Amino acid sequence: MAENQEEPSDTQTGEEQPENAEESEEKKKKELEKLPPFEIVGGERFPAFFFKFQFRNVEYSSGRNKTFLCYVVETQGKESGSFRGYLEDEHAAAHAEDAFFNNILPTCDPNLRYNVTWYVSSSPCVPCADRIAQILQKNKNLRLSILVSRLFMWEEPEMQAALKKLKTSGCKLKIMKPQDFEYIWQNFAEQEEGEAKAFEPWEDIQENFLYYEEKLSEVLH
Repeated sequence: MAENQEEPSDTQTGEEQPENAEESEEKKKKELEKLPPFEIVGGERFPAFFFKFQFRNVEYSSGRNKTFLCYVVETQGKESGSFRGYLEDEHAAAHAEDAFFNNILPTCDPNLRYNVTWYVSSSPCVPCADRIAQILQKNKNLRLSILVSRLFMWEEPEMQAALKKLKTSGCKLKIMKPQDFEYIWQNFAEQEEGEAKAFEPWEDIQENFLYYEEKLSEVLH
């Protein structure tokens, strides 16, 4: 889930506003409203520095105000196939989880079976978890596995109930192992020029995985 960050006003920064400041602000507001609520990049990679910061499985996720969702969709049936991509909730109007079901997989063909895997920088918020559970209950031919780097507000009772609801709906919720981070690095991260292609795990990656795995187990059982 992404959190909003408020930009400092001109009065806070000490800058003088022009005479038509009110019109200017209204224009800016309209321009922002035209921006898409999320960015969809299908079949492409995001910059490696996003991966290194946004997907790091730290205990305190200060400054990580976006959700990055990498997806792999496999279909079986009359039109078997697969595709993948990633979503980033760049703007605050929608979350990446909503974007997936609004734009990537808005409907499920009853003649197909869907196996969907998400690799997400943080676990879903309560509203997103509720919507995912509803979609899974409605579409019995959809199987969803969610692998997360970090747990979002897992100590809150409402959040714990939402995660349990996800499990009850058939969603497989797991914490990313070091090899899952390596998979994202190889398949979704854009390699920087002159940088080694091999994934280099950070020092506490295994320790943090075990920490979150224990917390998730406590919540779901």
